[in-house]
Amino acid sequence: MLTYPKIDPVAFHIGPLPVHWYGLMYLLGFFGCWSVLALRIRHSSRGFTVNQLSDLLFYIALGVVLGGRLGYMFFYDFYDVIHHPLKIFMTWQGGMSFHGGLIGVMIAVWIFSIKQQKSFLEIGDFIAPVIPLGLAVGRIGNFINGELWGRVTDVPWAMVFPMGGDLPRHPSQLYECFLEGIVMFVILWTYSRQSKPRGAISGLFLILYGSFRIFVEFFREPDAPIGYIAFGWVTEGQLLSVPMIIFGVILMVCAYRRRVPCGNI
Repeated sequence: MLTYPKIDPVAFHIGPLPVHWYGLMYLLGFFGCWSVLALRIRHSSRGFTVNQLSDLLFYIALGVVLGGRLGYMFFYDFYDVIHHPLKIFMTWQGGMSFHGGLIGVMIAVWIFSIKQQKSFLEIGDFIAPVIPLGLAVGRIGNFINGELWGRVTDVPWAMVFPMGGDLPRHPSQLYECFLEGIVMFVILWTYSRQSKPRGAISGLFLILYGSFRIFVEFFREPDAPIGYIAFGWVTEGQLLSVPMIIFGVILMVCAYRRRVPCGNI
């Protein structure tokens, strides 16, 4: 069994204001995504400028934070939405839903595409390969917070999380960091290096994330107070990931049938 490296969730203070590692991970994720996309623009602009990229990332940041927080509260903690609505704003306590964030990002990209008169799917294909970078550091933030731990296990790398009881558990945050972050980034980055039909990269992103999330949920403790929602093993995260895979397959099939070129990203 490994020792959980207990880390103070507060990285430092600016005067009386605490700066949490969780928030810093989000900033690092956005900066990393911006840097990689800016580098790609210099090699193949795809009709984007760095200023437009900065505007797009601002829209996406709003979509991630608002969608992620609202998605978590409505998908996983609806009881508190009714009885303690101000908890929605307590983001430093953790509690962000990827699926809610994805919906928020899609709305943000749709608004941006209208304002900039660009294709929604082309923007999606442009940003999809770097999203795993943000997901990876976000899962590290979950690990530092000691939240979203895994199920009880006796594997040699199990850890006892401070808020997870006395039994060793899977470090499922690190599993997600590896699969949804590193592995997805390598696959999408490699796949997107050559010209692909419009929508294909976005479709592959949905398929990969949905598949990896369903797999990792078998090692992750179900979110309280929902627990298992069907058959004694199906979780909310798995249920929300199924439509992603279905829609991703449909998107890729349509993309290769229509073969609208999207160029190199």
